[in-house]
Amino acid sequence: MDKVLRSIPGLENLLRECDLPSILKLKPGSLYIDFYIKETLTMTQASGLIVNTFDQLEASIITKLTTIFPKVYTIGPLHTLTKTQFITNNSSSSLHLRKEDKSCITWLDQQKARSVLYVSFGTLAKVSHEQLVEIWHGLVGSLKPFLWVIRQGLIIGEGGLGHNVPMELELKTKERGLMVNWAPQEEVLAHPSVGGFFTHSGWNSTLECITEGVPMLCWPLIADQTVNSRCVSEQWGIGIDIDGTYDRLVIENMVKNVLENQIEGLKRSVDEIAKKARDSIKETGSSYHNIEKMIEDIMSMK
Repeated sequence: MDKVLRSIPGLENLLRECDLPSILKLKPGSLYIDFYIKETLTMTQASGLIVNTFDQLEASIITKLTTIFPKVYTIGPLHTLTKTQFITNNSSSSLHLRKEDKSCITWLDQQKARSVLYVSFGTLAKVSHEQLVEIWHGLVGSLKPFLWVIRQGLIIGEGGLGHNVPMELELKTKERGLMVNWAPQEEVLAHPSVGGFFTHSGWNSTLECITEGVPMLCWPLIADQTVNSRCVSEQWGIGIDIDGTYDRLVIENMVKNVLENQIEGLKRSVDEIAKKARDSIKETGSSYHNIEKMIEDIMSMK
């Protein structure tokens, strides 16, 4: 599973077999494999491809895609571009699937700059009770303040808020951290007290983190997350991959390393890519230009 794959265009010698999405680990002839092959081939019939990324982040991949699709529109980070180009004072800037707990921003206001680890595993991923408790021990053992999103349905087999943890940990969390059912993530990542993001490496979360210049501690769980995590840690150098473990001592040390800037070159790489992300949505930027070109092309199809 640690074998390095040399033949993926744009990602040569980067991904290992264990980084591939689970669908690609099924046996040939599987109905799921056949479905994905059919859908992927159908995609090539499209007149264009719209991708939530930016040119300077994934140049080699985008170059390869332009040999397959007639037009490729890279318009990311989309969550930031829509705010700067399309949102007016009279319209909503975003749609939320869950009710956000804004009290966490007040809590963040009371913390020191770049001192807090933000922890969230997205809207779909699930963890076991054992994993949750080990992670909890690692966070508490790091002696760093943390803001942890424990949404309803996060724990496998439990439909509640998932706060079924030892009382000792509950008390220690109140001393050092804060748990919420859901958080305004973009606002949290942009907060000056946040110094790291313990993430499942979903693409939206990854782009939001890149834009705000926050280092990532990656713990991928499903779908494309293993690929995203590998790129974050090995290609872009803006985070570290826990590599599947949830051992409390490993997590404790990694949290300290990220928040104390103990990883050489990490903060510099994070700042450089954040600048490129922000530049891409300026009027002179590639994503700004690409979304205008996309709209122009769609209008010309009438």
